[in-house]
Amino acid sequence: MKVEEFFNQNKHFFFEDREAVASYVKENCKEEFEHIKRVADEVCEKIFIFDLRWDMERTCIPVKFEGEIDWLKQPADDPEWIFAFNRMRFWICLGQAYAVTKDEKYAKAFAEQLISWVKNVPHTEKNGQAWRTIEVGLRLEYWLKAMCYFKGSPNITEEVMSLFLESITEHAEYLMTVWNSYNLMSNWGVLANHGLFMAGVMLPSSDRTKEYIAVSLKRLSEELDIQVYEDGTQWEQSTMYHNEVAHDYIDVLILAFRNGIKLDSTFTDKVLHMIYASISYQKPDGNELCFGDSDEIDSRDIVTTAAVIFGENTLYSGFLNVFKKYGYDKIDFDSAWDTGEKGIKLYNEAKIDDNYDFNPNLSSSGNYFLWDEDKENKADSYFLHFHCGTLGAGHGHSDQLHVSLYANGEDLLVDAGRFTYVNKPERFEFKDSTAHNTCIVDNKNFYECCDSWGCSKLNRAVNRVFNKVGQYSYIEGGHLGYIDSDKGGVFSNRRIIKIRKDIYVILDEFYTGNYHKYTQFWHFNNTGSLQTLALKTSDSIQKFRYSSKKNDMDLVQVSGCGSSLYQCAMLDTRFSKHYNEADKNITLRTNWKTTGFSSLYSIISLNKAGKAEDISIKKLPVYSNFKNIEFPSDVIEAIEIQKGTDKYTLVIAHKEYASPTDTFCAGGKGLKTDDTRFQTSKDGLTGFGNVVVFDKEGNRTVLLS
Repeated sequence: MKVEEFFNQNKHFFFEDREAVASYVKENCKEEFEHIKRVADEVCEKIFIFDLRWDMERTCIPVKFEGEIDWLKQPADDPEWIFAFNRMRFWICLGQAYAVTKDEKYAKAFAEQLISWVKNVPHTEKNGQAWRTIEVGLRLEYWLKAMCYFKGSPNITEEVMSLFLESITEHAEYLMTVWNSYNLMSNWGVLANHGLFMAGVMLPSSDRTKEYIAVSLKRLSEELDIQVYEDGTQWEQSTMYHNEVAHDYIDVLILAFRNGIKLDSTFTDKVLHMIYASISYQKPDGNELCFGDSDEIDSRDIVTTAAVIFGENTLYSGFLNVFKKYGYDKIDFDSAWDTGEKGIKLYNEAKIDDNYDFNPNLSSSGNYFLWDEDKENKADSYFLHFHCGTLGAGHGHSDQLHVSLYANGEDLLVDAGRFTYVNKPERFEFKDSTAHNTCIVDNKNFYECCDSWGCSKLNRAVNRVFNKVGQYSYIEGGHLGYIDSDKGGVFSNRRIIKIRKDIYVILDEFYTGNYHKYTQFWHFNNTGSLQTLALKTSDSIQKFRYSSKKNDMDLVQVSGCGSSLYQCAMLDTRFSKHYNEADKNITLRTNWKTTGFSSLYSIISLNKAGKAEDISIKKLPVYSNFKNIEFPSDVIEAIEIQKGTDKYTLVIAHKEYASPTDTFCAGGKGLKTDDTRFQTSKDGLTGFGNVVVFDKEGNRTVLLS
């Protein structure tokens, strides 16, 4: 096939104006381009390292080939190296370096490596590691995109183009034969069929390519319908794989919108919801959460590209201004190549719609967020994530009731990340519940992992609640991971109350009639240090401070019912921001044991570094106004929180208490039966409800009736 038949089709792909985009990225994306050029230069020397933004399994040790490349070489114990190698994302780097520099060495390397792979790695059982459907789908994306950069190069001969198109067709034909329940439910299916769709659009048109388009869209629609919750979250409970799937659907929208391929409105609307979920998972610094099998990746390019492609469609054009708030100020390197010169102009000239009321909560998937935006510097905003949902299969972690926290430009409470997929102790060091900011019972995980991907025991998330009244927010969730304990069932529940943007109360509750041991974990970032401020200021309160260049965060632990004898220890642990990389950090572990119901309060006070305000906590008795008795602490509890001049009283009921008719009185003896007063500071604070907050004037806010 002649080279011109591919390059001169009357179709619209990603960029159509290579020189204009090359000029833009050379001028505006210098740091990103230097990274891409470094990768391209290494690839020309047959040196390979996977450290691009969206490399799903990053590496930190380069591998160099002398002579012929062995495409199935596995340098260490991780087969993910072979998988990443055979996706050839680095060929796009060759193309981008060629587009900017016009140095033919990049085109020469691309052509030689393409010929080498096609001749040495045919689709056979022996080469199965290179022909998993996920790699096939990704190659279709990366190869097709890469070839577009080399238009006009003398190294793209008719022989090279013929081999290229024959292999692309072989890939597409193979994917046409693969459709099963696994692909329907796994991100693999989306990655594969998105590649099949790209082949259908970007190959020279024929009756067969039309079939590729029709079949792939049917499959992608079914996958979108079943894999993506109503809130827009891809069900595998991993921000990275959610964003990878979102990226694939954005590619589909780009090619469909620009080539007049009709999509059902429900298809486009669901992709739109996926972008909203991507925004929810984005921390104030633009990085996605290390949630599930995920790395810390700046995900703003996903939102930026989505802003352009929705902005190009008259039915969705308003989302350009909405999404730009969560994307880059100016279009980035990757988005520029994916949307072209028109996309660059459209995005860079767009104004941000700052009035759009965005609800970040993803209730279908069980992910809740508390945001307090800093208008002057978004990176200094406050951000809390709470998870109470499904495991999400192999890429999900044992993270029920986990909390991540970010403030003043950095992470404070962190998820341990993933580190590796190899079935060895390190996989479980980072995947187990002990690697998350949650609690375990009797030293057992609430999920039981049997290998890197499977579990022999699952559990159910229950009791999910979110409410916001004025300045206060309330989140609650529990799980049944210990309900079948051989020592007597335990129901684990966690409540989070945001008192104001810098004060959070996190209450852990355990409902049981039996004797159990409990352990709570708080994993801190490694940018600061953890110290004890006051050890046992009373029998039931301990205070710690995490200090860094940006934050002084206080963590006050207050024993509730049944947890007065607890022990805290600071442990040397590890967390992983990127695959194959681990850093040291500190974890606060709290142990206690008791019979029957138990509760433990963790009060978090956020402060900028050097500006810490002291926070004081004390427990208050809670009385029955009707029965004139003090309620047992396993029924209802109250704590008083004072920071600066502000004072709050939080009352939380663990069980029903109003029988036959009753109200509570926190911090006072209660009302006499002939007393007509409602509440006074002398007699305490009277109210009714399961979660009630009083401010220093005694104004009452009910967060849970």
